Amino acid sequence: MSNGTQETPLITSPSRLAHVVLRTGNLKEMSPFYKTFLGGKAQLESDQVAFITYDDEHHRIALVSRPDLQKLPPKSCGLDHVAFGFGDIEGFLNAYSQRKEHGVTPVWCVHHGLTISMYYRDPDGNVLETFIDAIDDLEKQDAYMKSKDFVENPIGVDFDPEDMLRRVQSGESKESIYKRPNIGPRALSTVPFF
Repeated sequence: MSNGTQETPLITSPSRLAHVVLRTGNLKEMSPFYKTFLGGKAQLESDQVAFITYDDEHHRIALVSRPDLQKLPPKSCGLDHVAFGFGDIEGFLNAYSQRKEHGVTPVWCVHHGLTISMYYRDPDGNVLETFIDAIDDLEKQDAYMKSKDFVENPIGVDFDPEDMLRRVQSGESKESIYKRPNIGPRALSTVPFF
């Protein structure tokens, strides 16, 4: 009798996730948004496509224009969000401040425990996450995911990014900032975009 689980076949894993392609009926707004959001540039930009990069990859986001597209209805199956990681809290918060100066503000800020994250929406409504790891050791991450605190609340604790910025600027220890408060259980229905 099977317990419902199967062994995963051993397959060579890719070396990285290279890029994401988004279809859009709104290329004129989406391309500038992504260049601003990522601090990037377009390697190629036309009325049909935009290939945007921010590092040594030829493109990280590709936008393909299709004027006949319709937006997905809420609660549809599919990709939930794309996440971009930062190496330190200073860079994470600096990017937040820079985006804010360009009118791009998060729709949800949450300390998940494993990560401290800010979620944004692009002009088409796609969700983007920026984050830093609050726990940088894999064994500690695994242990935290099995902890009572995380099992009880895998969603996290909301935070004010301006307050976090003040805490960092005041010299509060990263250990203190990275420790997630315990608020008890939290339902998925409390997440702004679920």
